[in-house]
Amino acid sequence: MHAAAPVLLLIHDFFPCSDACDPLRRLGHALVPLSREAYPKQFLALQGDGGSMLQETARRLDGLSAQIARGQPLVVCNNAHRFLAAQQLQDAGFAAAQLVLEPVGRNTAPALTLAALAAPADGVLLAMPADHVVGDVQRLHAALAAAWPLACEGAMVTFGVVPDRPETGYGYIRKGAALAGGGGYAIDSFAEKPGLERAQAYLAGGEHLWNSGMFMVRADLWLKALGLLQPAMLAACQAAVQGASRDLDFIRPAEAAFAACPADSIDYAVMEHLPGRADLGMPACVVPLDARWSDLGSWDALWEVLPHDAEGNAAAGQTLAVDTRASLLFSQSRLVATVGVQDLVVVETPDAVLVADKRCTQDVKKVVELLRTQGRGEAGSHRKVHRPWGWYDSIDAGERFQVKRIVVRPGASLSLQMHHHRAEHWVVVRGVAQVTRGDETFLLNENESTFIPVGRTHRLTNPGKLALEMIEVQSGSYLGEDDIVRFEDSYGRTTPGG
Repeated sequence: MHAAAPVLLLIHDFFPCSDACDPLRRLGHALVPLSREAYPKQFLALQGDGGSMLQETARRLDGLSAQIARGQPLVVCNNAHRFLAAQQLQDAGFAAAQLVLEPVGRNTAPALTLAALAAPADGVLLAMPADHVVGDVQRLHAALAAAWPLACEGAMVTFGVVPDRPETGYGYIRKGAALAGGGGYAIDSFAEKPGLERAQAYLAGGEHLWNSGMFMVRADLWLKALGLLQPAMLAACQAAVQGASRDLDFIRPAEAAFAACPADSIDYAVMEHLPGRADLGMPACVVPLDARWSDLGSWDALWEVLPHDAEGNAAAGQTLAVDTRASLLFSQSRLVATVGVQDLVVVETPDAVLVADKRCTQDVKKVVELLRTQGRGEAGSHRKVHRPWGWYDSIDAGERFQVKRIVVRPGASLSLQMHHHRAEHWVVVRGVAQVTRGDETFLLNENESTFIPVGRTHRLTNPGKLALEMIEVQSGSYLGEDDIVRFEDSYGRTTPGG
């Protein structure tokens, strides 16, 4: 058997990927108002007190059979979310993860290619999208154990979810002959998303599986197959990696070279060409996966995977259901109460509330389209905004003023900066702040405050071992985040934003 060490790859579909895909779904906008452009669903903890979807995906290999070697995660993600992804991985115990930053979106095949070029040549890549839910991890591990020898010996393996309903929202894979040793099948063919009648026939026939979008393949063989089938894509990715730069813990492929790369999915670019192509030297196999898998693309999908009460309701946060049935109630900051309703989705965040018929949740993305048309900011970001040093929450705002709650992680620092149009008052609520104001540097303790005049250079640092919490009151003629002139920044940022 070919000796190989796998690399865990998490693909983030943050960018619009091609004309053929639904960018709003890929950005997670079907889960608005929880998911926003600046904080997509992959970073959300949607199943109670657990970690985010990204963190849970990374942890999904915990306890994997010792026969399967395991490397550190290799993450391909949007440049705009690099600090958020890095912090969540560090918090989950994956500080050594590599992050490859897509400068533009080109769908999953180029993303996998970037990972293959960054991984050891004989490494096995396990492509796991970070927006999936797997309810039975032990069964996932069993499927991975069945796929492992197939991938090591040169097959490209996908995982086909055993269907439990005539789903029209997924593509399907038709199984071919069973492979020697059991555990997998040759792939006979692929099928696009079917109509209801055909989906019912697929379910009744027992020969079709849902296409999960998860893959296992050796890095060198993926690159070989791509070179034969999509040479322009391989050449563009190679040029992007050859011209890559590094800063902090990030690998940055060359933007111009990657932008010239054709956009396509793993399925369309390679996988669907493999059946019947012995000349390519990479058989296509599918391993069945029966592990309570879900692609969380809508609120009704989340309702399906959450625990239900006796009336069929799923709830998270502060909720109260009276004479309510088969509904999803989700609260972030306030009490949500329902009386005498059925089949509803009610989602509350500090700056928005969604109420929808559970049967119409696929249309929630239309709300995002309207928000964009009206020029509203809710489609882009939450009231609480994450930064590499911590986060801030805009708790109040009016004409010529804004109030923020700011939390700075231990040892972290905001950039040395200046504002042309606003002054700031800082009040320390908890912890110790080191303040740079012009030529002076001093400490502020709890219940102490300071004033930053318009045009004065300043910096805020947390020198302590506990989080620094403070209240900032801004006043002035313009309070936008683009009124920031940076002079120094610990995180290499050049654009405005704290």
